[in-house]
Amino acid sequence: MLRSLRQAFIRYSHEHGSLQRQGHALVNPRGQTVGHVDRIALRRGRIEVEGWVDASHVSLVCGAELCAKAPDIHRPDVVQAYGDAVGPTPGFLLDLPFDSQACFLVCSTDTQELSVKLEGFTDQTLARMRRGLFMPFLIACVRSVPAYLRWRLRQNPEDRADVKKQLGLGHETPNSYMTPFLFAADASAGDTPTADLGKEQVTIIVPVFNALDLLPEVLTRVLCHTDLPFELILIEDCSTDPKVRPYLRNWYKGCAPAVQSHIHLLENDTNLGFIGSVNRAFKHALKLGHHVILLNSDAFVPKDWASRLVRPLIEHLRVASVTPMSNDAEIFNAPVICCGAPLKEGVIDRVDAVARRFVPDAALADAPTGVGFCMAMHKDALRAVPSFDQVFAPGYGEEVDWCQKVAKKGWRHLGHGGVFVEHRSGTSFGSSKKAKLVAAHNQIVSRRYPYYDQSVQDFIEHDPLAAPRLALALAWVAEQCEGPVPVYLGHTLGGGAEFYLKRRVDQDLQQGGVALVLRAGAKGAWQVELHTAHGMTRGVTTSTRFLRRLVGLLPRRRVVYSCGVGAEDLTELPDLLIDLAAGSASELDILFHDYLPLSPSYTLLDSDGRYALTHDIRDSAHTYCCPDGRVVSLADWRRTWGKALLHADRLIVFSDSSRKIVAEVFPDSSAKIMVTPHAVALKQRRMVPGVDTDGKPVIGVLGAIGVQKGAKVLQELSHALDQSREARLVLIGYMDPAYPLAGTAHVHGPYEVRDVPALAKRYGVSCWFIPSIWPETFSYTTHEALATGLPVWSFDLGAQADAIRRASVQSGQGGCLPLDHEATNPALILSTLLSPHKTVQCPQSQSA
Repeated sequence: MLRSLRQAFIRYSHEHGSLQRQGHALVNPRGQTVGHVDRIALRRGRIEVEGWVDASHVSLVCGAELCAKAPDIHRPDVVQAYGDAVGPTPGFLLDLPFDSQACFLVCSTDTQELSVKLEGFTDQTLARMRRGLFMPFLIACVRSVPAYLRWRLRQNPEDRADVKKQLGLGHETPNSYMTPFLFAADASAGDTPTADLGKEQVTIIVPVFNALDLLPEVLTRVLCHTDLPFELILIEDCSTDPKVRPYLRNWYKGCAPAVQSHIHLLENDTNLGFIGSVNRAFKHALKLGHHVILLNSDAFVPKDWASRLVRPLIEHLRVASVTPMSNDAEIFNAPVICCGAPLKEGVIDRVDAVARRFVPDAALADAPTGVGFCMAMHKDALRAVPSFDQVFAPGYGEEVDWCQKVAKKGWRHLGHGGVFVEHRSGTSFGSSKKAKLVAAHNQIVSRRYPYYDQSVQDFIEHDPLAAPRLALALAWVAEQCEGPVPVYLGHTLGGGAEFYLKRRVDQDLQQGGVALVLRAGAKGAWQVELHTAHGMTRGVTTSTRFLRRLVGLLPRRRVVYSCGVGAEDLTELPDLLIDLAAGSASELDILFHDYLPLSPSYTLLDSDGRYALTHDIRDSAHTYCCPDGRVVSLADWRRTWGKALLHADRLIVFSDSSRKIVAEVFPDSSAKIMVTPHAVALKQRRMVPGVDTDGKPVIGVLGAIGVQKGAKVLQELSHALDQSREARLVLIGYMDPAYPLAGTAHVHGPYEVRDVPALAKRYGVSCWFIPSIWPETFSYTTHEALATGLPVWSFDLGAQADAIRRASVQSGQGGCLPLDHEATNPALILSTLLSPHKTVQCPQSQSA
């Protein structure tokens, strides 16, 4: 038990422990400052050095390890301070695995080299840091006991994920839970407001300064799409473009007399600025006595916009402002919050057509402020605070100040996901001037309302508009993207499947596309992530009906099943995949990162930890208990998943071993199987087998070692070596705490792939052992080990054996051990691994 806690604590301290040193200037021999080290930190077992330098290359050297690169981080603060004396990207961030040896930063130019010793971290400081984490670790362990007991009883991945979450080691689920009743088609009749606005009137204020190219469409949309009786106040603020004022006069004269009677064209004798113009219009609007909509001259409204925007002012108590969603409206942005995105011509109307399908109240959320590009304002709230503060002249931040003032009087502000208005911001002041105004005025807001910034951050973190934001984002994607949109079904458990999925998503983005990821999680929660070039939008739902509704907004999609382990009901996944891929323009690929479609035991191990494939297995590991208590046999399981495989366009496997296994279980779908090995971009090396400080060989193991990865085998091997001392065992990775290694074995902790050669050299690795006891579909760690050029050994099954067999033929080193009861005997394993230059010539694997 104590050893298990020790293994868990190593992982916990690696994840949560951190230390930091103050930086210092980088000064050359002539006394000139050529850079600065801003931060020296120890985090997640790595030394990180961050700063800036005027050099062509910068290197971090720690012992025998080196990390070098050209400075590549934009640092506007440095460029502003030093101008042309530094390059455009002087910033750098370097990192190496922790080593208590002295560290040096080496800055190189074409003519000179500067080497500076850094204040690092000793083993003693690391030990003190870990001692400080011990009590928080024990508290977390106590909290995780119920989940740990459930996992030991049921071996359910969800329970294991709960344990990791309690220890702060698991995937964090966002707080943005989405209502499943966003769409009117999914709501009962009583959920739809029935209040009739009747002849409710509204006053629309449009301040105008330049932007003549936008005015025709802006004004036409206001006249054609406003579905309430309205008064329109136009304020021309002495535009620098001499054509603007004549245009507005001619436009007004061209309107029908009945329309002219509701248009008020105000012309400022001198430029009053945005706030001065709006305040003049406010005085005029208050006399008219209607609710007010403040609308920028670069905002494009959709059909029937006014009634939707004004309705919450009337139907809800004490609502001071309502702001619609937009492509550029800060916290009301779609597709990505606080990140503007351009729209193609005409897209606004098709995106808003989706917004009109929402239940109005389901698309509303309280917000810390409104955004003045298009903001409906209650007439009584405007009477309470009848003007914007001139301190924010010429503009930006004034509506935040107004919203905070009326909030102190008991008013609320709402965001409305059921209206989408296009905004082409920055046309009045220009982008550079806008940035300066925003920065200066934000400081004023922060001084006046210290709580405001945190309220905005809370809104962003929890995103109460996640449901309409995601729906509108998908509508935006459907219009912006020309080809099929990839829709990935994955999980939240990490591992190789997650590594592959992230790489696929990155490739989609690099090619100018987008990606929708649906992650199966515990307790029926689905995490929905939309990845775009502008950022990621995500939310959580427990409704598969709502999930289908969201995906249905994409008329052209390519559904890719990556891995669904961790879903609440695994038997529902096949039908869900078929539904998501429904439609003539959609495709379905099923990837085999594990063998879940073949068995609930997705590693194909039985309850005794032995690999088996036959169709008539009665072992409990190959049966499944649904959340409702229904027990599914292996035969029924394969019939259910077989429907999805028959429906799929392609079955993607990553090794020939997997192809044989899948084809044996599902022969009717074998023609669809495609072998597509993962691309492994590893630099091949030819390292010399090392030894430890006592001259004994070192057996290296890579990765996170759990039950299926051979935890029991490795545990027994460590105890055998603890007795014989004929070799040393080093795990570069971490161990399942349920299988603690003997005290003489060393556990390095998590690592970066690029560190493997250096770590192998540090520990004197003589050979690698892959102890996995299941037929892996693809083994990243095997390829990482092979790339060092050292002998690599594994059991003779799965993709790991395929890779080692090919490599051993070429190198004459390493090989495969037959997997049976005798082969897992530590003495037999050691006799093979420690025989110098010995190679086991394996026949073709019989595992499939």
